[in-house]
Amino acid sequence: MDGPLLQVRESLGELLADPRIPAEVRAELGEEFRSIEALLDRLENGRLEIVVMGRVSVGKSSLLNALLGREAFSVSVLHGETRAVDREHMRTATDGTVTLCDTPGIDEFEGEEREAMAHRAAGLGDLVLFVVEGDPTRTEWQALSAAAGHGRPVLLALNKADRYSQPEQQTLLTHLQAKAADLLPPENIVLCSANPAPRVVVQVREDGRETEFTEQPPADITGLADRLWQIVEEQGDALVALNAGMFAARVSDEVAERITLLRRDLARRLIDRYALGKGLAVALNPVPAADLAAAAALDAGLILHLSRLYALPVTRREAWRLLAVILGQLATLMGSLWSVNLFASTLKLGSAGFSTALTGSAQGAVGYASTWILGRVAEDYFRNGRSWGPAGPKRAVQAVLADLDKNALLSHARADIQEKLRRSRRST
Repeated sequence: MDGPLLQVRESLGELLADPRIPAEVRAELGEEFRSIEALLDRLENGRLEIVVMGRVSVGKSSLLNALLGREAFSVSVLHGETRAVDREHMRTATDGTVTLCDTPGIDEFEGEEREAMAHRAAGLGDLVLFVVEGDPTRTEWQALSAAAGHGRPVLLALNKADRYSQPEQQTLLTHLQAKAADLLPPENIVLCSANPAPRVVVQVREDGRETEFTEQPPADITGLADRLWQIVEEQGDALVALNAGMFAARVSDEVAERITLLRRDLARRLIDRYALGKGLAVALNPVPAADLAAAAALDAGLILHLSRLYALPVTRREAWRLLAVILGQLATLMGSLWSVNLFASTLKLGSAGFSTALTGSAQGAVGYASTWILGRVAEDYFRNGRSWGPAGPKRAVQAVLADLDKNALLSHARADIQEKLRRSRRST
């Protein structure tokens, strides 16, 4: 295995074995990881995969059978006979293995799932053979464009060409070359007849009498086969490596996106739990100094927890330092909110605790909201790689506050706290 192929193989193997990918992400991307294993197998065995696509009954299976020289793929007069991706192996002149893949039609009635299967197969193939039987429909052009967009070679085969006269064939070929000029080179558009229509042959006997009989012409796929094997022989190894590399890059990007979404979901749930914990602690504690000390400890704990979630752990000292930065910005931007918190805490002490029932829920809601906002700011900080970005912490805090409905947050916080208190009373 040469250098580029070895590099791609190692890249795929590392992606499969990466211990940092959470189990949830592996489960969600199970099909993609199975595809990576199949790509690894193809790389190790030097096997190139050709995927055929097209509408129902354009002769995809017949064309593959003609290329194989045997009846390996199911052919039926019924629409939708191909219901899964079928594969057959063959050997090329260069002694390499080529896999031919038949796929369901792209326009089957109620066949959306099988059509998606065909598109997925095309996205994994090294070369796509797109089959039509005339001027392509809108659906066919859309599918052809999608196949060409995957970045691997596409051949457009006009099958059943025997139904057209020579002038008609040339007109169609010229039309297809012009219309598909932005998708594929003209040499990748070929005419063929996988299963030509029977023809009547008149034979004149020696005595002058005529005899008619029906003859089945052989498949006419020479132009298609020549172009296919030319691409395979010239670009085979490079196509496999390129395709595997592109797929690995797509899966890596998707894994990163899924991990980001998973972490964000876990972070939001974590922030909600800490916010509720702080809201309850502040609401139930009648001593103001203890309120503030407990609040700060919970906030620092949230920052530590978020740092571990994003695999960017900080020390306790760093957590307290980050907390001070965020609280300083919040105090500047939301001074009135903190004033409510301090006033309610003072009211608790001044009334010797008698107003706790009246003020505790309100103060708890403020505590809940402050931790929720702090958590969102800290989450953005860690999601950006422990960075505030070029605009600094003030802009980062402002960005969170700009998307915040403060009244709705406080109402939600009070409702959560009251519900938690009701459940606690019922359980005691």
